[in-house]
Amino acid sequence: MINEYSAINNPFNYLSNHLTRLVKGRLWLKVLIGMSLGISVGMLIGPTTGWFEADTATTIGNWLALPGQLFLTLIQMIVMPLIFASVVRGLTSSESFEQLRKMGIGVVVYFVLTTTLAIIIGISVAMAIEPGSFVDANSLKITAQASAASASPIQATTPTLSELPQKLVTLLPSNPLSSMVEGQMLQVVLFAMVIGVALVMMSAAQSKPLLELMASLQEVCMTVVGWAMRLAPFAVFGLMAQLTTKIGLNAILGMGVYVGTVLLGLVILMCVYLLLIFLVTRERPFHFLRDTRDVLLLAFSTSSSAAVMPLSIKTAEEKLNVHPSVSQFVIPLGATINMNGTALYQGVATIFLAQVFGVDLSMGALILVIVTAVGASIGSPGTPGVGIIILAMVLETAGIPTAGIVLIIGVDRILDMSRTAVNVCGDLVAAKLMNRWMIKTEILEPLAPEHQ
Repeated sequence: MINEYSAINNPFNYLSNHLTRLVKGRLWLKVLIGMSLGISVGMLIGPTTGWFEADTATTIGNWLALPGQLFLTLIQMIVMPLIFASVVRGLTSSESFEQLRKMGIGVVVYFVLTTTLAIIIGISVAMAIEPGSFVDANSLKITAQASAASASPIQATTPTLSELPQKLVTLLPSNPLSSMVEGQMLQVVLFAMVIGVALVMMSAAQSKPLLELMASLQEVCMTVVGWAMRLAPFAVFGLMAQLTTKIGLNAILGMGVYVGTVLLGLVILMCVYLLLIFLVTRERPFHFLRDTRDVLLLAFSTSSSAAVMPLSIKTAEEKLNVHPSVSQFVIPLGATINMNGTALYQGVATIFLAQVFGVDLSMGALILVIVTAVGASIGSPGTPGVGIIILAMVLETAGIPTAGIVLIIGVDRILDMSRTAVNVCGDLVAAKLMNRWMIKTEILEPLAPEHQ
């Protein structure tokens, strides 16, 4: 039944070709230029020079950030239907139900293990470097308290052991439309998986109309994503200008050790990925980086793993020789539940803020942080800035004031871009490893190599 769908045009081709043109047009370089210009303009307007009154500088910064806010809104608006349609079609691209079952179990186990490893790396690096000891804790606490007084608090609750069974039941949405409206990504993904498996079990004649509808929905979403991509350099310029206008360059530079700690952790995680690629597939790490360079640069530019998902699938299939049935299942799922870069960042941020506020984390508290971060990362939308929202839950679990988020939100834009590139790299590695495993277990036949 499922093979009949191979005749349907791949809906990812439309946007992946457009995204490829953006990469060849050096979108990533334009984004870096926009970031530099944004910081420069923000310095001129903000407290660094003192040329403008605070109210005037805030007004100018808000107007400069308008393209950035529009970019974020477009991505957030379209990510839910895009992920839903992609997961459904990814499931139905499997060549057999046995393949779907085995691949589903394998990829979920892999995602949970690597996410756990990522946050352990983040915690370990932060505890070794102790970035919280390099900042003026007293002034940062005063800043956090002042900012928290004017900001609405972020509520995050952790279920007790007695509440856990009910929480697990509610993961499956009783009202899928309500879950979409409320942005409950994990519930939407589970609903999409139920629909996808049901379509696999149906006859081709019955399921084909809905699959064609999903393909059309994908193309609509990708058209909107294409519009958003054109705004990326202006978005980064405006957001960085607004940020520097509010807090000044000195505040950003003062967080340099924290930023360096997160980036070091991300580099270590990337090395782990490359080691896995070499050990499992015997492919040289340099070749893997060369083949995935374009999509990683685009992910860095857009801060959205969901936005670059079509190019990720195209890269996996055309450059990494991954079966379409694997890439179209693993990568859309990975864009939702494989947030290793984000999990690592949460580990570093938690330890950093614990050091700033003088919170002593026991081994039990660290284990609870790891479990909470893994659970919170799974099902989070692959959209810009979502890491901050997840971090609130992790901090609440560890007993660290969530007001501390205002201390690190100033440099989050740079870190968001970096960790998104690592998230996308993790999706591609997962697709490559899963493809190798499926071939080794003789569920899939190896594809003819398209490149050396």
